[in-house]
Amino acid sequence: MAIIERPTTAVSELQVAAPAIPSTALGALKRPVTTTGWRSWVFTVDHKKLGIMYSATALFFFIVGGLEAVLIRLQLAAPNGKVLNADLYNQMFTMHATTMVFLFVMPMAAGLANYFVPLQIGARDVAFPRINAFGFWAFLFGGIFLNLAWFLGGAADGGWFMYAPNSGPVFSPSHGVDFWALGLQITGIASLTGSINLIVTILNMRAPGMKLMRMPIFTWMQLVVQFLLVFAVPVITVALFLLSFQRNFGATFFNVEAGADPLLWQHLFWIFGHPEVYILILPSFGVISEVLPVFSRKPLFGYPFVVFSGAAIGFVGWGVWAHHMFASGLGPVSVAVFSVATMAIAVPTGVKIVNWTMTLWGGKLVFTVAMKYAVALIVLFTIGGLSGVTHSVAPSDTQQTDTYYIVAHFHYVLFGGAIFGLFSGFYYWWPKVFGKLLSEKIGNWSFWLMVFGMNMTFGPMHILGLQGQPRRMYIWTEARAGEGFFNLGFWNTVASIGSLILSLGILLFLINVVVTTRKGQVAPLDPWNARSLEWMTSNPPKEHNFDSIPTVSHLDEFFHRKYKENENGEMVQVATAEEIVAELEKNADAHIHMPSPSYWPIILALGLPVTAFGVIYSIPVAVVGGLIILLGMYGWALEPSTAPDDDIDPPTSSSKEVAHVG
Repeated sequence: MAIIERPTTAVSELQVAAPAIPSTALGALKRPVTTTGWRSWVFTVDHKKLGIMYSATALFFFIVGGLEAVLIRLQLAAPNGKVLNADLYNQMFTMHATTMVFLFVMPMAAGLANYFVPLQIGARDVAFPRINAFGFWAFLFGGIFLNLAWFLGGAADGGWFMYAPNSGPVFSPSHGVDFWALGLQITGIASLTGSINLIVTILNMRAPGMKLMRMPIFTWMQLVVQFLLVFAVPVITVALFLLSFQRNFGATFFNVEAGADPLLWQHLFWIFGHPEVYILILPSFGVISEVLPVFSRKPLFGYPFVVFSGAAIGFVGWGVWAHHMFASGLGPVSVAVFSVATMAIAVPTGVKIVNWTMTLWGGKLVFTVAMKYAVALIVLFTIGGLSGVTHSVAPSDTQQTDTYYIVAHFHYVLFGGAIFGLFSGFYYWWPKVFGKLLSEKIGNWSFWLMVFGMNMTFGPMHILGLQGQPRRMYIWTEARAGEGFFNLGFWNTVASIGSLILSLGILLFLINVVVTTRKGQVAPLDPWNARSLEWMTSNPPKEHNFDSIPTVSHLDEFFHRKYKENENGEMVQVATAEEIVAELEKNADAHIHMPSPSYWPIILALGLPVTAFGVIYSIPVAVVGGLIILLGMYGWALEPSTAPDDDIDPPTSSSKEVAHVG
């Protein structure tokens, strides 16, 4: 673990470099925080760099998943589509859903959590930095492994929920499902290690005075999500383990002929799958709960209700999984219980919508792009939520199952909800991460194209579903499309055109990123007049986040340091952001301890896909993968706690006394 001396750089500088460390005082031990080039990223354990790497990788997979979606819609844009054949169409919609859920929304939320949770709670790092690095590399290798199936005989083709017996070797003889099952186990390991790390960080590393009820809502929602992951990921891991054994070693866990029950897979998958919906959406709820108060110029309405409703969503979410199975013959008692639970979970969700609306009510609204995405989330998620309530009514749910009505519902929830919330976070936090403001002009064009394209794509799917179009139909003919307003061909064409408009909006966002990177406006220290601790440091944050750990005495601590109530009960500004950060720098800690970079997390993570390859193709290769994992664990355990300074003599025996475990 390196020791950084008191910072001496000016507040306006964007990055703080650790000064040279005297060997007599610190034993020539330091973390190479000023190292540039690829090594500074590949070997990093810095939560901020890992957050950027998570987000950049997730954004890449978002583009991949988006291209898959466009191909699906092009196939259905006209009668007798020739873009994809039936088999490739099955692979495309399976990998589209898998990519968006497991390789974009989840890791993008993890990237935001990695970057901002330590900053929001006033910590210098996460609890387990190297485990944090391992989680990222496991996610990256798992995502690559999943998509390698495209080049090795074809991708998975059974839908993102991979129902048995369709996922068995009889109906899916290629290795696509094997890559899917083993790849998700690797990314599941990443999610599980990351969740444990963030839970410990939030519960144990908060700044002095930051009680749980003073934490920002984004941190609260991330805490709920991490507990959901801790309990949900092992369930899907068991299911994937059973599926892998059935496909590769002749097991019969879901084989009816051997006396097994395929519904076992459905129960295991949806016990994970419905909490997974809230794993996807709650981080975006947290994002807009930060954005709305800032651009409404007032505190979040009903902070405790937002906190406890988030926790209630996480809790009740475990009791609704079987509404995905009403058509499977569960029986009237089970159907009734899960119908009531599905209705009940709408209550805490509705509480949040009321709180967000009341935050806007009477506020001095500033409609930045981030604010527009946040407001759009409220509207679009409410539409998706209302269509979701119909699933609690078993007769209608049975009719809607496996139709485009379901596709419409979950895209309003996940795209209009989760993804719009993430885009709100992009525009809100971009200046904090990179020190530049995204273009509001390009951002507005991108936003309106995304809103229009999203509704044009998924709105018609309600009509298609109610008219009975199956969700996996890969082709349609004019003769069977119907007539008039309910013509299936017309609405399929409209949805496909909408997908292109939506894609154009996302392309404009990517152009915005490129333009901003090249010649974007440098952001002031506090561009939005923000409220929480992550803004109480430089843009981008320093290597050690804070020169001195702030003491928290209020919810919205940063706001209350800038504004005080006068004798007339009015809030008046008493300090600027620059003055507050300068004060922290003036009282900077003399020695700041930071963990050293490490390459062992990469080696350990690399052993996972090698082992998975071996399971599919050759057991000796799996043994090699296991040896790589053991090597990574062994090296990790014995790795020195500090990185030596190349420019200074090796540490002396007396200096070792000040070294700290990394």
